[in-house]
Amino acid sequence: MSDYIVRDINLHPGGRLKIDWVRAHMPVLNVLREEFAREQPFKGLKLAMSIHLEAKTAYLAEVLNAGGADVSVTGSNPLSTQDDVAAALANAGIKVYAWYDATPEEYNDHLRRVLNNRPQIVIDDGGDLVHLLHTEFRNNAPEVLGGAEETTTGVLRLRALEKQNKLLFPMIAVNDARCKHLFDNRYGTGESTWSGILRTTNLVVAGKSVVVMGYGWCGRGVALRAKGLGANVIVCEVDPVKAIEAYMDGYNVMNSYDAAAVGDYFITVTGCRDLLREGHFKRMKDGAIMANAGHFDVEINIPELEQASVSRRTVRANIEEFLLPDGRRLYLLAEGRLVNLAAGDGHPAEIMDMSFALQALSALYIARNGKGLENKVYNVPPELDRRVAELKLKSLGLAIDELSEEQNRYINNWQFE
Repeated sequence: MSDYIVRDINLHPGGRLKIDWVRAHMPVLNVLREEFAREQPFKGLKLAMSIHLEAKTAYLAEVLNAGGADVSVTGSNPLSTQDDVAAALANAGIKVYAWYDATPEEYNDHLRRVLNNRPQIVIDDGGDLVHLLHTEFRNNAPEVLGGAEETTTGVLRLRALEKQNKLLFPMIAVNDARCKHLFDNRYGTGESTWSGILRTTNLVVAGKSVVVMGYGWCGRGVALRAKGLGANVIVCEVDPVKAIEAYMDGYNVMNSYDAAAVGDYFITVTGCRDLLREGHFKRMKDGAIMANAGHFDVEINIPELEQASVSRRTVRANIEEFLLPDGRRLYLLAEGRLVNLAAGDGHPAEIMDMSFALQALSALYIARNGKGLENKVYNVPPELDRRVAELKLKSLGLAIDELSEEQNRYINNWQFE
């Protein structure tokens, strides 16, 4: 088997510049890289990654490789792979199977090639590798010590497997760690989603109505950035508690059909499917723009949008126009895939520094403890979360207080003193 399948290996110089740029802005991973290179904790282990293949992911792969891991990498979305970055990794000797705009058949072939390397550790983003290891590659599952999952969508799938007693190896829910969802999901998604939308549309946001569908940590971030851009923000939710939270955060709260009639921008960010359907399209204003910041391209029902339209055409890079029978035009960004990656560069490097440090430390935890763990979904150990935060603070030149012995005794004592 070839050690790599990339679009053009000659693109590697541009990809190397991108990787070097993010490396200079990922101080936490740099510390771990030095430790891994010195201690070689992954020596003799094969590690498979399916994460959006751009520069920050590439650097994570290099950090793990520096620790002795035999790393195989593919993307987790056909439109988020950057061909020059994939070429740079391949040129550095890491197994890579990915290219931009892969067909469904090519995408699945790339996933299979990663698993053909028979990994003991998996790092997943959305659950594609884990899914294959529970279906087509089920015979390989006993070799897997465990893995880590990056996203809300993937963790939901893992918990469903665990609930049905079908999970075949332990997995760590990196998404649920404080240093992940509080920063990556909120600030990372908020900034990168709007970066993707703004660079794609070149249209103003101030004064317009932005409908954010879902008020989890990602939705909070998207709404916060929309507010900062001067938009009138509307939140749609199915959870009454989150709806009240959105209301008290200063946003309008509506059901999705009422919001459909007033929105200028619609951003889905739930991990569920069919947030926008034919009934919504019938109510939308001429010129309404739809984008997805959830993991898969099912949050906006594209078949129903196409069925409701008389024509479909590309009017600008990553913008498709759907013409409705009454003359209204609705616009879909990035084919309904992750707009921040399919039409942008993903989260800022400083944000992913923390998330990928958690991935690296979780992989290390699996390498050391996987054989003794049950086939369950585990939270990131608190000491790993805290270590990432401490390293991040140190890189920022910030200091915090510590509890004294008396204070520790006071808060850990059930009796009042």
